[in-house]
This record gives sequence, structure tokens and C-alpha cells, in this order.
Amino acid sequence: MANTVELIKAPISDEMKLFEQKFYESMKSNVALLDKVTRFIVTTKGKQMRPMFVFLCAKLVGNVNEKTFRGASMIELIHTATLVHDDVVDESFKRRNFFSINALWKNKIAVLVGDYLLSKSVLLSTDNKDFDLLAVISRTIREMSEGELLQLEKARKLDITEDVYYEIIRQKTATLIAACCEVGVLSNSVDEATAKKMQEFGTYTGMAFQIKDDLFDYQTSNIIGKPVGIDIKEQKMTLPLIYTLKNASPENYKKYFATIKRYNNDSKKVRELVEFVKSSGGMDYAIKTMKDYQQKALDILAEFPDNEAKESLKLMLDYVISRKL
Repeated sequence: MANTVELIKAPISDEMKLFEQKFYESMKSNVALLDKVTRFIVTTKGKQMRPMFVFLCAKLVGNVNEKTFRGASMIELIHTATLVHDDVVDESFKRRNFFSINALWKNKIAVLVGDYLLSKSVLLSTDNKDFDLLAVISRTIREMSEGELLQLEKARKLDITEDVYYEIIRQKTATLIAACCEVGVLSNSVDEATAKKMQEFGTYTGMAFQIKDDLFDYQTSNIIGKPVGIDIKEQKMTLPLIYTLKNASPENYKKYFATIKRYNNDSKKVRELVEFVKSSGGMDYAIKTMKDYQQKALDILAEFPDNEAKESLKLMLDYVISRKL
């Protein structure tokens, strides 16, 4: 998989190296504590998939320029802010095997750092009069917040239908990947229809990405270090589970709904439910849906002329649904 990521990065490797420096500069402040935290963020970064989407989509229709770098920094600032805030909300003390910001500096500082990063993303666009990018990131921040709140509201009643699930993952996950693709294209001053098309490409890719994440909960190999059934223990209604319950007999529905609602900490019952989801076709249905989204994204890419960036975006789509973490 590491090789796949290197292949995807090939047309943008120079831009990615330069981006690290520019991203760090975009977080700079006059407060020593803040700089200490942002330095830590830079050293514990992940694969940086989102900036990769920005640069590849820019190269799909033109070139990477200063506006592209600003757009990639804005997206990564938003992404980092949401991760910092998520760790506070989820009371999570580890991220990518490093301690989280809230574990090292407590919740108050973590929340304020997240707020600071969000404000920097907005300032980066207004300071450079990138008002088209500002419109994209403002909408993205709003949608991500709405998605989180919709999930919290529905999680209380555990009444998430398939349609509500799609809306939650579109807002929570897909909207940021859609923004990456739209920002990359907009940085080349192309027409609105092309930007909209690539926004759709990003949405379909993001939907496939999140469904893949939800499938990890049912894979016994535990490749990503995520315990099997952890979503069920956290009462998260994901696609394999929603499909299984919708098609279960009244007796099975009653039995397994009780597992989620009342016995979600009973490992034996959770394991039993995981097996029931597998044998009832819940995983197969989710895999098929994920591949449908992948195909929709590929259909959009097919409309663009062939170039290195297009090949890398195809590879990225394959990576999204076949990754092991």
C-alpha cells in the first residue's frame, strides 16, 4: 500500500514537499504555546490525502500555482481542526499512535487550537481575496458541523435509516473530499460547471471512503488496530448494520436491536451480531454500494482528457476501497 501512495504522489511529489513547509507557515502565530502545539501537529501528520486531491485535481485541468497551495493549506487547516475537536468530543487520547492534543494539553487548549486553525483557514482566503475558495470552505465547515450534529441527534434514538446514513456520511466525510477537488479545479480559474463536476467526483469518492471505513468493523483480521465490533459498542449505526436490521425477521430485529441498545458492552453478544451481519449479507451490500460510488466517480473522470493526474486519481479511487487502514 505504501508503494501505491508513492505512485499516486508521483505527478505531485515536488508540490507535496513544498506544501509541508507552506502548511506549517500557514499555522504560525505570535503565541509560543500555539506554535508548540502546531509544531506537534506537523510532526504527527497522516498520509495527507486531502492535499493530494487538491494538487491532482489542479493538474487534471491545468497547473499547480500559489492559489492551489493556499487552497490545500485551507483544507488541511479545516481537516486538522476537526480532528482536534473530534478527539475532545470523543474523549480520545490517541491519534495515529501519538497522544492527541487534548491528552497532552487538556480539552480547553485543544478546543482553542481547533478554533484558531479554523480562523486561519478563513483568513488565508480573505487575506488573498480568494473569495471563491472562501465560499467553498465556509459551506464545508457548515456541512461538516451539521453532519456531526445529525449523527448525534439520530444516535440517541438509534433510528438511522439508509437515507439518513448517506446524508450523515456525505456531510461528515465526503463534503471535505469534495471541497478538495473543487478547490483544486477553482485554483485554475476554470468554469463553474467543471468545478461542480469535480465536486461531485469528490463526493462519490468520499462516500466510498467512509463505507470502507465502516466495513473495517466487521473484518476479523484487525489490520487497522480497531477492535472488531467497536462501532457497535459505540452504538454507531453503519451501512452493514442498517441493511441487516432492515431485512431481519421481527424476532431477530428485536434481539439484535437490544444488543445495540442495551448490551453493547457484552463482547459475546456483539460478536454474535457481527457474525449475523456477515451471514445476512450486510457486508456484501455495503461493498456493492461502495463499488457503485467508485464507478460513479470513475464515470466523471472519464470525461476529462488523459494525463498523469487523471491516472493518479484513478489509483486513488482504487486505494480508497482496497486500503487496509
